[in-house]
Amino acid sequence: MAHKFVIKKNKAGEFVAYFTYNSETIFWTEGYASKASAKNAIESILKNGPGAEIDDQTD
Repeated sequence: MAHKFVIKKNKAGEFVAYFTYNSETIFWTEGYASKASAKNAIESILKNGPGAEIDDQTD
């Protein structure tokens, strides 16, 4: 699969969810104290992201 979420620990010891595409990080979440919170962030993105509007502010 070309895209996936990856949970890693940052230098501060927090859990961060990264979204990668072809092994390149596209975006990441804030750091969380627990792995469960990072998983909840992923679930929220999957639930709420597909219908998100695009706000183009380049004009």
